[in-house]
Amino acid sequence: MTAVPYLALIASVLALLLAYYFAKVVLRADQGTDLMREIGGAIREGAMAFLRREYRWVSVFVAAMFVLLLIVPIADNFTPRLAASFAYLMGAVLSSVAGFIGMRIATAANTRTANAAREGAAKALPLAFKGGAVMGFSVAGLALLGISINYLLWVKWLGVDQAFQVVAAFGLGASSIALFARIGGGIYTKAADVGGDLVGKVEAGIPEDDPRNPATIADAVGDNVGDVAGMGADLFESYAGSIVAPVVLASLLVPVFLDGDSLAGNFGDAEGLLMYPILIGALGMIASIIGALFVRGREGRSLSGQLHTGQYIAMALTVVFAIVGTLVLFSGNPTFGGYELSAPIFLAFTIIVGLLGGWAIGFTSEYFTSEHFKPVKGIAQQSETGPATVTIEGIAQGKLSTLPAVVLVVAMIGLSYLFGGMAFGDAGNEIGLYGVALAAIGMLAVTGVIVAVDAYGPIADNAGGIAEMAELPPEVRGVTDSLDSLGNTTAAVAKGFAVGSAAVTALALFKSFSLTAGDQVLLDINDTAVTIGLFLGAMTPFIFAALTMSSVGRAAQAMIVEVRRQFAEIPGLREGEPGVKPDSRRCVDISTQAALREMLLPGGLAVVLPLVIGFIDVNALGGFLAGAVVTGFLIAIYMANSGGAWDNAKKYIEAGAHGGKGTDAHAAAVVGDTIGDPFKDTSGPAMNILIKVMTIVSLVFVPAFL
Repeated sequence: MTAVPYLALIASVLALLLAYYFAKVVLRADQGTDLMREIGGAIREGAMAFLRREYRWVSVFVAAMFVLLLIVPIADNFTPRLAASFAYLMGAVLSSVAGFIGMRIATAANTRTANAAREGAAKALPLAFKGGAVMGFSVAGLALLGISINYLLWVKWLGVDQAFQVVAAFGLGASSIALFARIGGGIYTKAADVGGDLVGKVEAGIPEDDPRNPATIADAVGDNVGDVAGMGADLFESYAGSIVAPVVLASLLVPVFLDGDSLAGNFGDAEGLLMYPILIGALGMIASIIGALFVRGREGRSLSGQLHTGQYIAMALTVVFAIVGTLVLFSGNPTFGGYELSAPIFLAFTIIVGLLGGWAIGFTSEYFTSEHFKPVKGIAQQSETGPATVTIEGIAQGKLSTLPAVVLVVAMIGLSYLFGGMAFGDAGNEIGLYGVALAAIGMLAVTGVIVAVDAYGPIADNAGGIAEMAELPPEVRGVTDSLDSLGNTTAAVAKGFAVGSAAVTALALFKSFSLTAGDQVLLDINDTAVTIGLFLGAMTPFIFAALTMSSVGRAAQAMIVEVRRQFAEIPGLREGEPGVKPDSRRCVDISTQAALREMLLPGGLAVVLPLVIGFIDVNALGGFLAGAVVTGFLIAIYMANSGGAWDNAKKYIEAGAHGGKGTDAHAAAVVGDTIGDPFKDTSGPAMNILIKVMTIVSLVFVPAFL
């Protein structure tokens, strides 16, 4: 049993070694022509410059939170507060490192994928996947490494007081980086995308990614900072939170942990409940590594099938590993503070429920966002009558997509609660909530592959842009477009995993918050404070979405003005005269400044609101969290799927449907796509981080509230 954290350390190191190997493969690939190298260098320079500036801004917030954890009485003495501060800092630093590594290799993979596309999709697809896998296994490897070290350090080796509260601070650190990375990256990428599309494709009538468009380089940079670094930080936080939540919940549900010899860090058989989430993380990591090695490009085979092969292999292996690992860890029917684990196999079933539930939510996202299915084709059909009907149908389909997502999450919560209770011989026992927390780990057990498949998308998108700007033959752009279309769908699937896990993880964290607060939090709907909190919490995701959408609008407006200015003032630019180039650096700078400035208010809101409400009334805070989790989940699903559907409807038309490019139907679809950009890449994805940040802030600071 004591070997579990060390197994997790080994698994995390193996993941990082795989990321290193994939990085070497990507960097050895040919970058193509001199012009391709020049374009790729400009994208890489802009992306890394933004990331460095963003991290400098966020470091001020991290430093403030570090000090706050030291001085606010979240523990009875100074030692656990100091430990929590350093755990928080470790979570923030590791998340930043994962983003930096992933960004560096993703920007290197862009040009190399475009060059590989000259030889066909079978050559380009595995290279783009390996570029995304560097981010995937950096994220999963560093997150599992950080959790294992924190558990060993604070629980096993030092045995600090309130050690599990300290471990939760690691998740808070990861959440802090994820929040600002998602918001900042999302504002950046959509300012450039919306501005470039509206002036370039609609007003000037030039193709997407045309080198004459000053916003093209900024758009390519944005794909990396938003959909690679931002998404990586998002899933780092989701993965870390999914493991931290059941560890903390177990420490509160089982009385023996409260009475054990915390200085020795020895809880006997009861420690198995703490080790189990870490064990599943390690086994899922090993399964992900094996699955990733099976992704290879083959001519004549479905691109989607080839890309998902690794994910399906990883999922199947995780099921097998979870069953075997559960039976080995809990052999002998151990007793935990009066709870006898009489049927441990049911704990494995909670993991399987989460894994299948995550896949099912991802599939519903694919159904509502893929051009192969009715919703996207319906939106494309509406383009025949203009942008208004495109917009209406996209909103309708996005809202409709919440139905299967909610049904799946409710079924997953109910089944995992049932199995969690049955593992201890009582389906109605409160400890069934431990099973619910485990389901979130099941959803994200194969995070390495999920992120790899997601990060593949922006790499393929950038490869298409580079092919266009470098004036490669049309058949090359055809290859990259096929890869990019698949990438839009895989991104929607990954968002489904992230949002679904957020709802389940937030529920576990919320229960931990209630248990920590004890009798002082009674969520009685008849309590006026709880009712007030419910309304405030339900309102917050709407305000958060409004702030981030307005930020994109203001930034895009500045971009539109600049692109129009350059077309008007630079002679020969619109006409594409030889030697005339746009001022791309100016557009990159506009997006950078707007993103950094606009991310502060919505990001700060997520931390400040629960602190203010908590210090006023803890019952109101309980209601606040309940309201925010429910509405935040629904808005996240709605916005992500609407945006993805609008995007693929546009690409479906560009592929030749309804008259193809240059028609009124295409112009209407472009309008829908630009509306959907902040939906799917800014406000929607950031929503799942919002609800978890507010919940984990409440959990870490609840002793101070009391």
